[in-house]
Amino acid sequence: MNLAIIIPALNEREILPELIGEITVAVEPLGLEWEILVVDDGSSDGTFELVEELAAEDPRLGAVRLRRNFGKSVALSVGFDSTDADTVITIDGDGQDDPADIPRLLAELEAGSDLVSGWKRDRQDPFTRRWASGVFNWFTRLFTGVDMHDMNCGFKAYRGECARSIEVYGEMHRYMPVFAVQQGWKVSELPVNHRARKFGSSRFG
Repeated sequence: MNLAIIIPALNEREILPELIGEITVAVEPLGLEWEILVVDDGSSDGTFELVEELAAEDPRLGAVRLRRNFGKSVALSVGFDSTDADTVITIDGDGQDDPADIPRLLAELEAGSDLVSGWKRDRQDPFTRRWASGVFNWFTRLFTGVDMHDMNCGFKAYRGECARSIEVYGEMHRYMPVFAVQQGWKVSELPVNHRARKFGSSRFG
């Protein structure tokens, strides 16, 4: 498998069909063997059942259901362990990340990076979330020496072996680039388009 797109999702039934369609449009022209894996982190709105219905029409789509809400780190870890793809993209299930940026992330990997993290330079979130993110990133840069603008962006591209080498648990998904640097992987950052949320509010916090 060339490429796996992992979507951690918690109660995102309303937006997932549109998001999956956008991913398909972005990836189809690349000529790769690819799959989409939705990791349902204990949804109660029928997210898993919806993905099963969609998967019946497209075998490139799959789903893993967690018994309860374990959090984003566990969802990502399960996703990484569920694929042997050469390249892994992670994208949040809320539709705020723009799948049209996937080819750009992949090109950055081809240029020599092992992990490419999206940078939501023009972030379409409430001020409180933008402020908290800014403080988090400032402290993380200060104490780790990893100079990135948007450490916690969920839109990332990894070489498969890099993704599977990082043990992620608790809330440690926020520090994936730090762990990658500590293991000797080359990390870079790329500005990506960020969109306002269409449905509901942030699930993972």
